[in-house]
Amino acid sequence: MTIEIGRPVPDFVVPATSHKNVHLRALRGYRILLYFYPKNHTPACTIETQDFGANYHRFRQQNIILFGVSRDTLDSHESFKRAQSLPFELISDSDEALCNLFGVLREKELLGRKIKGLVRSTFLIDEQGTLSRTWIDVDARNHVHRVLDDLGARPRRTG
Repeated sequence: MTIEIGRPVPDFVVPATSHKNVHLRALRGYRILLYFYPKNHTPACTIETQDFGANYHRFRQQNIILFGVSRDTLDSHESFKRAQSLPFELISDSDEALCNLFGVLREKELLGRKIKGLVRSTFLIDEQGTLSRTWIDVDARNHVHRVLDDLGARPRRTG
């Protein structure tokens, strides 16, 4: 089962960095932005994550709590978080429960072999726990700025 825009997101509790568990129900009253990325310490994922980190304050100004999500282990996430000096937590979805819930796993081909790959995607959950916005199969280099533009959180240039 995958969720759809306008539908409540089923409650979940998942492990995250800094020895935290993220419990969706406990975050009611905030907007939650989950960005799914394939793998820590890889070029495109590093670019996207650095961009989210550099713009973290803009998301917080919009009452948004940000989480990165991948299938990497918590140890790998802790290393990546430290290396990138991230101001937000990373969720370990090693059992693929969130990936399946949000429908971000797809069959891909790598070196002539079929694999289950993660499609880089972002989801916005509103203050009541309803899925309100999606960005699916995005380009890592422009994605964060597009999200900020869509949310009205990036200053417009005049002139």
